[in-house]
Amino acid sequence: MSLELLSKLEASIQNALEQIELLKLELDEEKQKNLSLSEQNQRLQQELNTWNDKVSGLVGLLSDKVE
Repeated sequence: MSLELLSKLEASIQNALEQIELLKLELDEEKQKNLSLSEQNQRLQQELNTWNDKVSGLVGLLSDKVE
């Protein structure tokens, strides 16, 4: 192989390695966002369950008063 061809190959490999590193960083960021959103979803689900329990209790009280 000629020196020029080896140089081009080295540049291509270096470029590929840099792209891989950038994609790994992007993947880590997306994983962190996903974790954060999962935690937020869990908190909101718990809050929804709490509100559902409160509303059910109030409806039960109203039903008792009407009867």
